[in-house]
Amino acid sequence: MDARSLQILRAVHTQGGVTAAAAALHLTPSAVSQHVAALQRDAGVPLTERVGRGLRLTAAGVALADAAVDVAVALERARAAVDAYLDRPEGVVRVSAFQSGAQLLLPALLTRVAALDGVVVECADEDVAQDDFVGLTDRMDVVVAHRPDAGRPWAGPDAGVVVVPLLREPLDVAVPHDHPFADRDQVRPDELAGVDWVAVREGFPVATVLAAVARRSGDAPRVVHRINDFHVAASLVGAGHGVALLPRYTFERDPRVRLVPLADVRAGRRIDALLRADRAERLVVRRVLAELRALGEEIGGVSAQVR
Repeated sequence: MDARSLQILRAVHTQGGVTAAAAALHLTPSAVSQHVAALQRDAGVPLTERVGRGLRLTAAGVALADAAVDVAVALERARAAVDAYLDRPEGVVRVSAFQSGAQLLLPALLTRVAALDGVVVECADEDVAQDDFVGLTDRMDVVVAHRPDAGRPWAGPDAGVVVVPLLREPLDVAVPHDHPFADRDQVRPDELAGVDWVAVREGFPVATVLAAVARRSGDAPRVVHRINDFHVAASLVGAGHGVALLPRYTFERDPRVRLVPLADVRAGRRIDALLRADRAERLVVRRVLAELRALGEEIGGVSAQVR
């Protein structure tokens, strides 16, 4: 069986269909279908079945897609065994991050990687709903993702995904400088009942944290604006058009707002690196991942001491 075709079948499984897999792999749906058909001929059993206008994997197709993870890992492990004899493993590593995470991590990551001869990092910003971060690992080497403190964990080893914790970033209440809370050391959830909120769209991690704050306050949040770009949210807050939850380390020096920690509720987000198990075997990816981990420890440790 062809290793490339197995990779494509795996993407059909993780992306949920031929069209989505084609988009993730930058192929045409026809090309994806041809690879799946070739695998089906080799396997001798149906790997797909038609559902409405689309296709889904049969039980045999799912089993083969799961086995494709082991094949990909074995191939990368073999390449890593040879790379270990190089003085400096080299190559390009594609890193994506949600927008505020990109602001927090990517500039310093690129500075660190510049000192690693032969390693090139290509960056992209990908801010998606929480359920969609894992799917990005089909086309990116490292995906920097975030989830709320009490959020469900990412798909783990059973899905062929390696999860590397980077840091925890507290979420504070952002208020304008003339707000009654601006000079406070903290604010309780019950004091936020009835305020106007600038909130992210449902399905994104910070929305889950706001829901937890609302439960503690006993009052549903009055969301007046749905803004996913934290810089736009900070502008609205600074102009007096509501309050928002903003990540502390990313916005603690923003002159437009004052960040006030929450009392009696653990409000924060976990920032993790997600990558496919096969890519985690590449030595050049490990070098970049090591820099990301060190950077996360530095940001979390230093910022925690400052506040």
